[in-house]
Amino acid sequence: VQLVESGGTLVQAGGSLRLSCAASGRSFSSYGMGWFRQGPGKEREFVAAINWSGSSTYYADSVNGRFTISRDNAKNTVYLQMNSLKPEDTAVYYCAAAAAPWGGPHENYRYWGQGTQVTVSS
Repeated sequence: VQLVESGGTLVQAGGSLRLSCAASGRSFSSYGMGWFRQGPGKEREFVAAINWSGSSTYYADSVNGRFTISRDNAKNTVYLQMNSLKPEDTAVYYCAAAAAPWGGPHENYRYWGQGTQVTVSS
């Protein structure tokens, strides 16, 4: 499985952005998907996860209520809608695929994208 993120850019605080992650391979619809991020000088951290069907989601406390993860299995794509962005959301955002229906908040994902940079200016 190959994952390619897109949509990262520079945005002002309070703004919105939608990230996309396009996946190759026919097994996408059976994989749990996740978004992680790594800010400058920080370790990579969990952001959001979604199960294989899209019926279950889970968020880090820091983004809960502001970010929404979703997926379109017909398009082999997972999204991260980010609203009310804050400067502390500045990071490289990574998409990840678990070789299981649910990946959860831990870094036990098998496949990772290269990341897309999101910069939030104050």
